[in-house]
Amino acid sequence: MAPFAHAQAYPTRPVRLVVGFPAGGPNDILGRLMAEWLAERLGQPVVVENQPGSSGNIATAAVVRAPADGYTLLLVGPANAISASLPQKLDFEFVRDIAPVAGITREPLVLVVHPSVAAKGVRDLIAEIKANPGKLRMASTGQGSSPHFSGEFFKMLAGVEVETVHYAGGGPALKEMIAGHAQMMFEPLSAAIGPIRAGQLRALAVTTANSVSALPDIPIVADAVPGYEASAVTGIGVPKDTPAEVVDKLNAAINAAFADPAMRARLADTGGDVLPGSPADFGKIIAGEIEKWGKVVRFSAAKEK
Repeated sequence: MAPFAHAQAYPTRPVRLVVGFPAGGPNDILGRLMAEWLAERLGQPVVVENQPGSSGNIATAAVVRAPADGYTLLLVGPANAISASLPQKLDFEFVRDIAPVAGITREPLVLVVHPSVAAKGVRDLIAEIKANPGKLRMASTGQGSSPHFSGEFFKMLAGVEVETVHYAGGGPALKEMIAGHAQMMFEPLSAAIGPIRAGQLRALAVTTANSVSALPDIPIVADAVPGYEASAVTGIGVPKDTPAEVVDKLNAAINAAFADPAMRARLADTGGDVLPGSPADFGKIIAGEIEKWGKVVRFSAAKEK
């Protein structure tokens, strides 16, 4: 009865949600939405703690080292799946050391170009890149980020060479794109939609397998590049060995958000589709993301040799 009693009582004090990126970005926005919801459902404050740096690895390491008691949560994002695929020395293994709790959303990225780019579609863009080597530059929100490897995936499947310019986050990258210092970029919908609507950038395609309601007239990349699909998957994880009863309680609280009309609408405003399901369901999604990005990582590494 002890584990059941622990789960019934949990939580008895504030919970912290560690986010591996600065305040104000897509990951942080989702984290704060979920923290607010969980606080209401669990009856305790859920405090967001930003620990940016190293493509989310600093935050992940902090959660791995935390007690496995349900009082330290990790906002899992696309950078975790990408980092798990990179040949780097870390003092943790994401899949081994972080237990999945629940998915939150799967957000499309948008292939945007500066208005000076002549291409009106993805096929036109590919033709322009091939006809004018070195003319276009692709902005990235940082080495190992979702926009970075979404771009690498595009280069791999489209068979094109484009210089990638890394910036220190989404804000600087979008600023440079709008200024015309880079001409193309893959950016999460939540961050790209403002500049698109303002006419500062032009959307050519979305990266998911289906079109999105926020940009109903914009096609998918796969129409021109078969096999292409990329998205920003987010969810919640905890240190391994966290009691199953606690994981299940957190999972139930998160899934309840998807059934609440007001909360579902707030999540939809971030540009993503909700990911209901069990901890095992979220684990399978993460495994699929790691497998996909692993292929892109290996391609990118081979091109650099």
